[in-house]
Amino acid sequence: MPDVLLVEDDLTIGRTLESVLTANRYHVHWALDGESAIAAADEVAYDLILLDLGLPDMDGVDTCRVLRERQPGAVIVILTARDEEIDVVVGLDAGADDYLTKPVRLSELLARIRAHLRRGSAGSPVGDSATNSGAGSAHRIHRVGDLQVDADARRACIGDREVVLRAKEFDLLARLASEPRTAISREVLMSDVWDEHWHGSTKTLDVHVAMLRRKLSATAGEIGLPAPDIVTLRGRGYRIQPAHDAYGRA
Repeated sequence: MPDVLLVEDDLTIGRTLESVLTANRYHVHWALDGESAIAAADEVAYDLILLDLGLPDMDGVDTCRVLRERQPGAVIVILTARDEEIDVVVGLDAGADDYLTKPVRLSELLARIRAHLRRGSAGSPVGDSATNSGAGSAHRIHRVGDLQVDADARRACIGDREVVLRAKEFDLLARLASEPRTAISREVLMSDVWDEHWHGSTKTLDVHVAMLRRKLSATAGEIGLPAPDIVTLRGRGYRIQPAHDAYGRA
């Protein structure tokens, strides 16, 4: 039975979520504020954390950052009444894996939880076009210009500098890099990186792409190398290619 930490100060919402999760065979610990949530995270290794950003005692983003440090293996889904992209980016950058906007549809919430837990136990998908790195090695290495993505070691480097990525950011980068210079549709990316049964908005894909671009650019800039381009194919999806690739842009 998966362990879920619910962090929600609204009693009505909290009781509803606790009841629904318990009825669907999740073991729920409900914390009413950030301090209680952090204390609970020091006691139990949770599979998933549902975190309301509007807490009475701590900033929700700061709480998310601390919970990520204490629970590196947990899936963190933030619940927010704010739908501005900057708020979502800040929450994801603090360590969250996904977000839902209030009022939360319970069917979507349960579908997202199942998808995240299923994906977490199944491992990260990558394409088949990677090359092996040496005799007898099973490592899948994807190269895009100065970027090298080791799918099995879960490391991405530009030159000799590692790019520090969250789990879903790495999964997305590995999927894109498995087919460089190839258009990959939004539907395929959502299915391969998140889950084939994914419910809800694909805006989370756009947010993760924006964060990937920023992190790749920052890491490349530190050592004076060009970052690969993640090209938006409007209405279709994305393509990754070496910087200034003569192959062409969207």
